[in-house]
Amino acid sequence: MDDSFFKYLEQLELLAFFSGYSLIYTTAIFISGNLRSKTNFISRRIKLLPFAYALVGTLYLGFELKKIYPVYSFENVGHHIHLHWLVAWGLLSVLFWIPALSKRKALSLIHSLVFFFLILKDIVLQPAAGRDDNIVANDMRVFGASLLLNLAAFLGVILGSALFTNRHKHTIV
Repeated sequence: MDDSFFKYLEQLELLAFFSGYSLIYTTAIFISGNLRSKTNFISRRIKLLPFAYALVGTLYLGFELKKIYPVYSFENVGHHIHLHWLVAWGLLSVLFWIPALSKRKALSLIHSLVFFFLILKDIVLQPAAGRDDNIVANDMRVFGASLLLNLAAFLGVILGSALFTNRHKHTIV
């Protein structure tokens, strides 16, 4: 079977994990900018965005490890991964667990824009090539799933942070 099918599936996997973050990020920044004068709660939670992105990257790492499960060799990895540079770029999102990188929230946005541009590329180039609209429809479905995944990760990190800080406040007495 042609490698282009497997490359397309791998691209959809990457889009499912990373493409929705840019919209979640910009929406959260927009909301925090409008509510900044009213509450500091939202602006404190915005600092957790890179950690949510790192969580999604960690989930992607687990997904990739599951795909190559029984044999963790370079040959097996090379056999299962077709878009080497994009997969490596996606795995770099795990580095946002490092506090020095997570302090620069815009870096996580820049990192995720690579995957968002893949969707834009398909939207612009598919109609121009006169091809089937299924690629754009697939991208939109995957983008919707990515939005839900990234929103769930952000809410999970907020909840985890609230529980962790609340627990430490009660034990330091």
